[in-house]
Amino acid sequence: MDAETWQKEQISRAYLHAIAAREGCTLGDWAVDKDGVDTTLRRRGRMVDVQLKCTQELRRLGDSYAFDLDIKTYDKLREADRSAPGYLFVMIVPKDIKDWIHLHDDEFFLLRCTAYYACIQDRPAANTSSTTVIHLPFTSRLNGDALDRMFEHSRRHALGTREGMAA
Repeated sequence: MDAETWQKEQISRAYLHAIAAREGCTLGDWAVDKDGVDTTLRRRGRMVDVQLKCTQELRRLGDSYAFDLDIKTYDKLREADRSAPGYLFVMIVPKDIKDWIHLHDDEFFLLRCTAYYACIQDRPAANTSSTTVIHLPFTSRLNGDALDRMFEHSRRHALGTREGMAA
């Protein structure tokens, strides 16, 4: 059974909440996605703005996945004068919604999904009018180490050093 858009959004938020809680982050959700941001991660005064996407299938291109991001969101996330760096998080879930969560026993359950990220901040203007391909390297998996790198990027961004962040 294919999932509805709202179901994909909710599983993306649940996954991010779980990782963020484990890593000591708080999340601020936005009622309106006006700036291309679904949620903002915070930790020790640093912030990272996030656009969440969820899909049941991603194209593989060599050593990365490819995700088509709409230009309007891309441009908002890449703006140089953002107060927090803009990131894209893309979650991949199984095709059948019944496979998203496995109940193992009374002590735990398993989320069968994973997410990858890309820093969109300071990228060049797209040369297309509707979507642009964002490469999500297999090494850019969303986990605690990735959040550490993002918050370090946020620190440098706040200091104005503008060092790029490897995806």
